[in-house]
Amino acid sequence: MKRILINLMSVLILFMGATSCYTYTWTVGNGPQTGIEVKRMNHYLIYGLAPVGISDVNEMAGGAENYEVTIQHTFVDGLINAITLGIYSPTTTVVTK
Repeated sequence: MKRILINLMSVLILFMGATSCYTYTWTVGNGPQTGIEVKRMNHYLIYGLAPVGISDVNEMAGGAENYEVTIQHTFVDGLINAITLGIYSPTTTVVTK
């Protein structure tokens, strides 16, 4: 019984370590010029199926013509998702001017 429990825990640790945080990046114009970053959280419910509050990238860019947008599911976002059992699933948007 102890051996089965150890094997099960090993497999669970392997699966949790094999997961990754997704990142989606796109560049507008020539990309970031000044290196100024603006971060905002996006709020979703039920594993991301129901958006509650999504950041406006154009507002975050502040009228800049050249910038880069990165939307990512960070470790903290994943931790919050795991603690709430998927009821609340945040992501983070970063605009680099």
